[in-house]
Amino acid sequence: MGAGHAHKLYRHGHSPVHGLPPHTKLAAVFCFVIVVVSTPREAMWAFALYAVLLAAVAYAARIPAAFLLKRLLIEIPFVAFAVLMPFVARGERVDVLGMSLSVNGLWGAWNVLAKGTLGVAASVLLASTTELRELLLGLQRLKLPPLLVQIASFMIRYGDVITDEMRRMRIARESRGFEASGVKHWGVLAKSAGALFIRSYERGERVHLAMVSRGYAGSMPVIDDVSASRTQWSYALTLPCAALVVCLLGWIL
Repeated sequence: MGAGHAHKLYRHGHSPVHGLPPHTKLAAVFCFVIVVVSTPREAMWAFALYAVLLAAVAYAARIPAAFLLKRLLIEIPFVAFAVLMPFVARGERVDVLGMSLSVNGLWGAWNVLAKGTLGVAASVLLASTTELRELLLGLQRLKLPPLLVQIASFMIRYGDVITDEMRRMRIARESRGFEASGVKHWGVLAKSAGALFIRSYERGERVHLAMVSRGYAGSMPVIDDVSASRTQWSYALTLPCAALVVCLLGWIL
């Protein structure tokens, strides 16, 4: 985990949110999501306040609304599922614009949309203000099993390697005049996929042998040890604590 890996979700900046230690942000987002999920679906005003809290975090992190909204498109499959729920759910029915919809399905759709959108938005804000390498260090600091941290680290590294290898193979095909345009070209693409698998496997073997020759015995050395002060923890936990107050009011009112 010595080298950084930039990702498309990350937006470089020097805001107070960017400067927080990664494990504090991970803990804050996890607690915030737990609070949101625990909120009764009938308390619609509570979800509006959660959105305001996330908007405040985005403002503090200097994340543009367009940047955030564009990356929220990842939840489109869940939106499609939620839209179908009022039509397929059973129970009491109600007429809306000439359509017979399930009351339980409407509440369920609202529940999925509201909580799912807030959870995705919180995750996008985390990824937008924290580099992948820092996230791995944060997970390590939070005492996640070392083996899982190593697997995540290798996945990120080999994802970059495989993506770059695919790019080179595509350039090589196009430089020879190949352009996939139908079923007749699936054979060439299948052979390319097989070659990619073999190259990736061979590179993995070489990397593993190189690591063993340098003393790897199942654990990665800790190069950077991140820590957080009480003030930084206080700043990070402001979001979930404020959300907890809203959640409690949602159950009481």
